[in-house]
Amino acid sequence: MTDADDTPAVPTTGTTPTALPYGTPDTPRLAVRGEARLEVDPEIARLAVTVSARGTDRGTALTDLTRRNEAALTLIKSYGDAIEKLETGTFSLTPQLTEKGRHERVRAYHGRVTHTATLNDFTVLGELTTRLADLDLTRVDGPWWALRPDSPAHRAARTQAVREAVQRAREYAEAVGARLDALLEIADLGAENTAPTAAPAMRSLAGYGGATQEAAPALDLEPQRQAVYAHVNARFTMTRPVL
Repeated sequence: MTDADDTPAVPTTGTTPTALPYGTPDTPRLAVRGEARLEVDPEIARLAVTVSARGTDRGTALTDLTRRNEAALTLIKSYGDAIEKLETGTFSLTPQLTEKGRHERVRAYHGRVTHTATLNDFTVLGELTTRLADLDLTRVDGPWWALRPDSPAHRAARTQAVREAVQRAREYAEAVGARLDALLEIADLGAENTAPTAAPAMRSLAGYGGATQEAAPALDLEPQRQAVYAHVNARFTMTRPVL
């Protein structure tokens, strides 16, 4: 009678052995991280346009806001295909109460509407910015530079991250006298555009009415380069090392 074999059994599915998650001396596992960072030119720029009006009664405030809002929208739309998207964000009409007195009384009404314009032609961006800021009670914030969600730059970063992971794994295997055998897994940790920085890239301009002035000169705006990141985790098996 012989003793039972103490060697742990390898899990099987039918007749095919299931690979152990931690590898074996004959087929060690290798886990690496691949990273990529690209700097590319922006594809779009966004402007936030806020139109305001103030009146002592509700009707006057709404009438003025409607007129100024129409002027701003007409100006933006006049740039045609350079405007990739125009969206209205928020509208508000707020009563302002008197600060003193026993009874609450409405002193004035303050109206506001905000739009976001997305441009794909940067040659007209500076001109549009100053023309909007030259309108009565109109505030302009931006530009915010960005890439489109389907930009080829994202694919390029992901591809570079995978290649970097393979190269790193190959170097590790060669360091112990082995070579890569098979790819087990690639885990995508995300590839995303960095949030635009506000300091040098964003300007805020506002027009407050007053005497008629000559048209303001177009701003000279330099597009801000965008950083695109990609990170992956990759796992491989390699041949038996020569130690």
